[in-house]
Amino acid sequence: MSKAAVPLRILCIHGYRQNGSSFREKTGALRKLLKKQVELVYISAPHQVPAVQNETNQMASGGDEDQRGWWFSDVQARSFNAQQECESSLGLEESIETVKTAVKELGSFDGILGFSQGAALVAMLCALQEQKLEADFNFRFAILVAGFRSVCSQHQRFYEGTVITIPSLHVFGQDDHVIPEEMSRDLLPAFDGAQILIHPGGHFVPAASLHRQTYKDFLKKFE
Repeated sequence: MSKAAVPLRILCIHGYRQNGSSFREKTGALRKLLKKQVELVYISAPHQVPAVQNETNQMASGGDEDQRGWWFSDVQARSFNAQQECESSLGLEESIETVKTAVKELGSFDGILGFSQGAALVAMLCALQEQKLEADFNFRFAILVAGFRSVCSQHQRFYEGTVITIPSLHVFGQDDHVIPEEMSRDLLPAFDGAQILIHPGGHFVPAASLHRQTYKDFLKKFE
């Protein structure tokens, strides 16, 4: 089998109130779109999120019983809001350890993909790799969908002093009301040579046929 025929292995990091299984379901169209090119491997965040009672939560993935999160911006309430400014967060270090364990136990990965809070985490993991603070991380590329720069004071260390040189594709929707386009754009300066895929939709991973070429062209460089 030629090297080009071996699928790229990508570690997938779900969004807040999702889990590995639900994110796999929600990215079915992406898996179909790129099935000959990639193998997507999904893991779940270590922190269970208290269920939302009697309200529609935009970041909830409807009906998930096992809702998970990578960190909480409100330490007392164990809740998360991407726009909530806070001094410190809860749970991030455990989540970094969860990813390290996945890399050790599930084998090597060519790249990493994150959605929403998961994309924000991916940016932090890339910063750790760039700063050579985590020997276990050796991602060759990153795909960040509806990513954002954390406004938690404790997290600013990930964005200061080092520009991330890991090749990256940043995907965001012009009609995303959960993570508005400008929040995703604010993350771009942290990455050197960031590529962008803009879609007209909302808070989801786009995988229409018109997006195929952008994904394929980006991934082709790593085959």
